[in-house]
Amino acid sequence: MFAITQVSHLLLDDLSWEGAGEAALVLLVVWWAWNYTTWVTNELDPDSPVVCLLLIGIMLATLLMAVAIPDAFGSKGLLFACSYVAIQVGRHMFLTFMSARPGTIERERAAHILIWFFAAGTFWISGALVEDEARAALWLVALTIDYLAPIFLYRVPGRPQLAPETWDVETAHFAERFQLFVIIALGESIVLTGATTSDLDIDAARLTALALAFAGSAALWWLYFDYVAPIAQRRLELAQNRTVLARDGYTYLHVLLIAGIIVWAVGDELVIAHPTDVLPAAEVVALVAGPAIYLLGHVLFRLRMAVTLSWKRLTGALACLALGALGTVAPGIVLAALLVAVLVGVIIAERVAEARRSARGEPSPRERLESSVGSG
Repeated sequence: MFAITQVSHLLLDDLSWEGAGEAALVLLVVWWAWNYTTWVTNELDPDSPVVCLLLIGIMLATLLMAVAIPDAFGSKGLLFACSYVAIQVGRHMFLTFMSARPGTIERERAAHILIWFFAAGTFWISGALVEDEARAALWLVALTIDYLAPIFLYRVPGRPQLAPETWDVETAHFAERFQLFVIIALGESIVLTGATTSDLDIDAARLTALALAFAGSAALWWLYFDYVAPIAQRRLELAQNRTVLARDGYTYLHVLLIAGIIVWAVGDELVIAHPTDVLPAAEVVALVAGPAIYLLGHVLFRLRMAVTLSWKRLTGALACLALGALGTVAPGIVLAALLVAVLVGVIIAERVAEARRSARGEPSPRERLESSVGSG
C-alpha cells in the first residue's frame, strides 16, 4: 500500500519526537480509513456494481490522501484532510441513504456513525485551514473523536442506543483482511529496503545489512502467521461478544503491529545507509523501537483475545529496548544483528516450549480452545 510507504518516508525525513508524533497521527488516519472500509465490505456484496463504484471512489480518495502525506502538516494539509473526510463521510452517506432501507437497523447504525464522522470532520477541515500547533491541536481533537466513537458504540443523544449485536462480524473474511494488511505492510518494508539498497554502492557490509533486514521481516511474519493469526481467528469465531472482541483486537490493537513494521523498515533503511557507523541517538531509538512495538502489540493482542500474557514476547520487547544502550558503541549492523537474534530467539523459545508441552502429553493452545468449546 502506497500510504504505508509514505508514512515510512515521513518518519524517515524527521526522526525528532515531533516528526514521530506527526507520523503516528498520519498512520492512525490511514489505518482508520482502511479499518472502516474493512468493516463495511464485510457486510456488503462485493459483486454489486454499485458497491464496486463505491470502492473505486474510496481508492481514488485514498490515493489522494497518500499523495498528501509527506506535506500533510504543510501545504497539502487541506488535500489530506478533505480526502480522509470524503472517504469516511462519503462511505457512510452511501450506507445511510442508498444501501440500507428506511426503518432498518442497518440505516440507523450507518446514520449514527455518519453523525460521528461529521463531528470529527469539522475538526479535520478546520485544522487543515490553520497552521502549525493549531492544526496539530485540532487534528488531535478530530482523531480523538474518531477513535472514541466505537468505544461509545456511536451513541447519539435523542436516538436509540446501539448494541454490539447490531454488527454481524463474518469472522473468516474479517480476520483475513487484517492479516492481509500485515502482509502488505511487511511487503512494503521489504520493497523499501530493496529500493534503498539499489540506490547505494554495494559492498559486503551493505549486503549483510540487507540480508538482516530481510531476515528480520521474515521473523516478524513468522511470529504473526505461524501462531497468532490462526488462534486469534478461531477465538473470534467462538466468542460470544464477537463485535467487541473484533473491535478491540483488530480495530485498535492491530495498528500497533503495523506501526512496529513501519518503524522496523525505517530502522532497516538507516542501517543499510550506514552499516558500519555508530548511529545517532534518534536513529538508534528508531532501530530498536520497531521490533519492540511489534512484540508489545502481540502481547496486548494475546492478552485481549486469550486473556493470557505472553512472557516470551514481552521479554523479547524489553530485550530490544535494552539493546538501545549499545547504540553509543556498536555500529548499526551489529545492533540489527542482535535485534534479529532476539526475534529468532523468541521464535525458538516458543517452539521449544511447544515441543516440551507435546512431550508431556499436554494439549496445544488450539487444542485447549477446541476442547473448552466441546466441553462447554
